[in-house]
Amino acid sequence: MRLKSFTAPTMAEAMEMVRTELGDEAIIVSTQRAAGAKGVRITAALEPADADLAVAELFEESAPSSSADAVKAALETHGLPSRMAERLANAARASDIADPTLACAAALEAGFSFAHLPDHGALRPFMMIGGHGSGKSMAVAKLAARSVLKQRHVGIITCDNIRAGAVEQLAAFTRILGIDLVKTRGPDSLRQAVENVTGMFDLVLIDSPGLNPFRTSDMDYLQSLIEAADIEPILVMAAGGDAAEAAEAAEAFAAIGATRLFTTRLDTTRRLGGMLAAAEAGQLALCDVSASPHVADGLSPISAISLARLLLPQAPAPHLDQNFWTDEAPLS
Repeated sequence: MRLKSFTAPTMAEAMEMVRTELGDEAIIVSTQRAAGAKGVRITAALEPADADLAVAELFEESAPSSSADAVKAALETHGLPSRMAERLANAARASDIADPTLACAAALEAGFSFAHLPDHGALRPFMMIGGHGSGKSMAVAKLAARSVLKQRHVGIITCDNIRAGAVEQLAAFTRILGIDLVKTRGPDSLRQAVENVTGMFDLVLIDSPGLNPFRTSDMDYLQSLIEAADIEPILVMAAGGDAAEAAEAAEAFAAIGATRLFTTRLDTTRRLGGMLAAAEAGQLALCDVSASPHVADGLSPISAISLARLLLPQAPAPHLDQNFWTDEAPLS
């Protein structure tokens, strides 16, 4: 049997089932939510050769190839790894949807998870983590501005005392928003700060220092911050990077607890292969994206259809306003 599916409550448990039964050489053919949104389902193949043949056989009864061909061409233009582009194109072909954008959206919906960040009512504080210059402080400011504009009460904590001027930059944003910035230094200080603000705000955001995902000491320090309090780490990564590099970085940050991917600088890049490679490698849910350098705008939750529109832009290319990010178009 070339293909085998595994269902588990979490992605990590499903991946462990794959490794246990098929070994480390197993090829992941597809990942998707299980029926009724109860966990995830992974379809894997025993060997690379088997995987390629099995995928072809699995999708040979398909929609018109022009739709899938358009999806594959677009994905290759965006610099996706060839195997990922092939898998998404096959999923688009299997969707039986003639429109390339909607077929791409269906493939993305099946292959990735989407979970945008709320503007209030979060059970835990969100800590923005990532490499140097990824846009964490701006992401914190944008998320805070979105909530403040909706009359929410927001708390902001910074533990970035490494980069020169980092606290001052964020403090400038918080003053404009009328928010008191809580400054911490190290895990113990962060733990106390989180305890002090618990229950006081609709949303608590934490800015962290930019750290090297390939340096053990940096990751150890970041993990100590994450474990200091009950928080959810969100990986912030700039779009446009090399897909292989982005994937390796995402794996490193996911290993210490990152659960979602917040992508910045969509307004200054034309290729999103790194974004998708990172989400797949780290098994991260795609949440929000930033497409403007301005604090008050350009922040939107990402969905399968809005991502498909970015990957296969129409002529003229759609303006990145709020309507662009909605899910008005059906996927079937």
